[in-house]
Amino acid sequence: MMEAKAILQEHIAKTVSLTQDEFDYFYSHFKPLSFKKGQTIISTGDKVNCEYFVISGCLKTFFINDEIKMYILQFAMPTWWASDYNALYNQTPASINVDCITDAEVLCLSNEDREKLCAEFHQIEHFFRWRTNKGYIATQKRLLSFMNNNVKTRYEELLALYPQLYNLVPKHLIAAYLGVSRETLSRLHNS
Repeated sequence: MMEAKAILQEHIAKTVSLTQDEFDYFYSHFKPLSFKKGQTIISTGDKVNCEYFVISGCLKTFFINDEIKMYILQFAMPTWWASDYNALYNQTPASINVDCITDAEVLCLSNEDREKLCAEFHQIEHFFRWRTNKGYIATQKRLLSFMNNNVKTRYEELLALYPQLYNLVPKHLIAAYLGVSRETLSRLHNS
């Protein structure tokens, strides 16, 4: 398996060009962390000061409402980023949770270090702006799909975009992502 530094470097290089010295400096601000399957990274109410770049494994960001129903906002697979961004950027208590669907290796970047790097390097600021824009677009597309498409179409879209999810993520979590019951998901899969 590629080492964490190489995975992040390849990821960044798809968007911006950094010299090796610039990338080494950028990478020096990340802290590698390992988590076990089921381990919580962020809980509702936590102070959030990091975002996480996934090297291996799979995370989920989710919200549990007052009726104890889980809503999954994101599955974060390798080269994806995850955090409670509202809590991170606005320094408010976390309103969502992040935990591990599988064992996971991540790189943690603090909000303070990200802001420092963005101020020091236009290319880094460009990367994070590009990444934020891509995330916003993905969220907008998902919201429009929820408003316009039936469950079967949303399910087909999810599997077309991320076919690896079906074997990686337990079916009750895919159902929670789609906003349906596990039974409804089973009917969709078998139809």
